[in-house]
Amino acid sequence: MNRKYSPEMRDRALRMLAETRPSHPTMMSAIRHVAGLLGMSPETLRLWQRRYEVDAGVKPGLTTDAAAEIKRLKKEVSELRKANEMADSSGGRKKLCELL
Repeated sequence: MNRKYSPEMRDRALRMLAETRPSHPTMMSAIRHVAGLLGMSPETLRLWQRRYEVDAGVKPGLTTDAAAEIKRLKKEVSELRKANEMADSSGGRKKLCELL
């Protein structure tokens, strides 16, 4: 999400888009209309709509929660690798293995 817009603004824009969509021939024309009313880029609103559809399970893709979990796990793996490298360089890991 673009950081210059609040979550409330995103929710409002998506509600307006859902309400306006039936009166437009395409989703993109509805997006352009609502984005113009709110003074934002149509691309921003399109991305928000896409993310909403993926998170709701309507469209395939990586959900926001799954992406956050992957990011958290990658960080954890990185931290564990650094800890292992430090233990290897100090011999601490070898000593631990000998104790087991």
